[in-house]
Amino acid sequence: MRNYDTKKLLGFIIPSVIGVILFMIPVKFDGSWTIIVKIIADMLGGVLADFLPLLCVLIVTVSAVLGVASLKKPSFLTTYPIMNETFSTTPIWAVIRILGAVFAWLTYLGVQADGSGPLHMITEADAGGFVMNDLLTVLVIIFLLAGLLLPLLLDFGLLEFIGALLTKFMRPLFKIPGRAAVDCITSWIGDGTLGVMLTNNQYESGYYSAREASIVATTFSAVSITFSIVVLAQVDLMDYFGLYYLLICLVGVVCALIVPRIPPLRWKKDEYLVEGKAMAETLPEGYTSSVQYGIDLAIKRVEEHRGITQFLENGLKNAAGMWFGVMPVVMCIGTLALLLSNNTQIFEILGLPFMPLLELLQVPEAAAASKTMIIGFTDMFTPSVIAAASITTPMTKFIVAVISVTQLIYLSEVGGLILGSKIPVNLLELFIIFLERTIISLLIVAPLAHLIF
Repeated sequence: MRNYDTKKLLGFIIPSVIGVILFMIPVKFDGSWTIIVKIIADMLGGVLADFLPLLCVLIVTVSAVLGVASLKKPSFLTTYPIMNETFSTTPIWAVIRILGAVFAWLTYLGVQADGSGPLHMITEADAGGFVMNDLLTVLVIIFLLAGLLLPLLLDFGLLEFIGALLTKFMRPLFKIPGRAAVDCITSWIGDGTLGVMLTNNQYESGYYSAREASIVATTFSAVSITFSIVVLAQVDLMDYFGLYYLLICLVGVVCALIVPRIPPLRWKKDEYLVEGKAMAETLPEGYTSSVQYGIDLAIKRVEEHRGITQFLENGLKNAAGMWFGVMPVVMCIGTLALLLSNNTQIFEILGLPFMPLLELLQVPEAAAASKTMIIGFTDMFTPSVIAAASITTPMTKFIVAVISVTQLIYLSEVGGLILGSKIPVNLLELFIIFLERTIISLLIVAPLAHLIF
């Protein structure tokens, strides 16, 4: 280990501590637990509330226009790396961006919102209206703040330090690097979208392979504590929160042990977008401890950093990528998923195969519960809304509330973000992973629920 001066050590410690405080330390605010970045985002969102829907529409529109333009590779995009990375897309994703823009404008203008024509199915409050007004208006601020501030976690050695400490545990258990623990904690305490942002950044930078990024995004982008409370409150079972959250953690760990070891995640390859950035998995010669090695890696990262210029470049790149690359996908995929949920019986039909398993596990009101099993793929909150309206048995409500959180992948947010990122998981693979998590969750939660109720 080399000797480092105080300035270099502080260059690692101070930004990393600030990043941890902003993203990973829970604080109580207005009677509920959250993180400081979310508090700032909510305050900023409150100030800009009237302007946010229009801002979202403009972002999605610019993304669609420049996404289509990028197919011809014009010089005004290819000349600037950030512009090229942000707007470069394929024909299929260009269509998705266009649909996202169309849905956004229809919703913003309130076209047939009074139910006078067929377009009201898109613009109504529980379809495009929900995605636009309840989701995008929150994500637009989170993406800006998180994008600008994530370099505090990424660029000053914290992930290298954590990775050196935890690889010996994370690699054998979950098949991923130790640095992924930061993604998980950020998602768990803050928000799953932050975890996906962080994972995509690490994949694009060459620190995760395709397989590792796929595992982390689909397994460790955990649902925040705050949202878990909202789900349980919806079914009016807050008295069981302690057991409820313990079960969520248990199921999350079991899924993280099993799902990466079976297809489709098992089939992902250890290929890197940028070669040569992955950390060594064993303690190199000359180091006596993981702490020593971690500090050395962190200091090397600080020495390579170009200061405030690089910080701002990386922050703007993060924010632009999420604004123009992900928001249109969320608007398109989220709206289409809710349209299917609201106007067809597809999710009821898809839920029928769960009936034998629910009956085998002796879940009361199995028919009503089966309808909630697949619909969580569109939106995490929908199963608890259905359970509150159509299920009377507390045990079944409890099971639905747990599973809707442990399913993890839902298109209106985390699933949409993964599809809009460069993480190599497609829609079919997301659905298969969703089913795997659902079945594993049911097999654990239902028997334990019989003991609780």
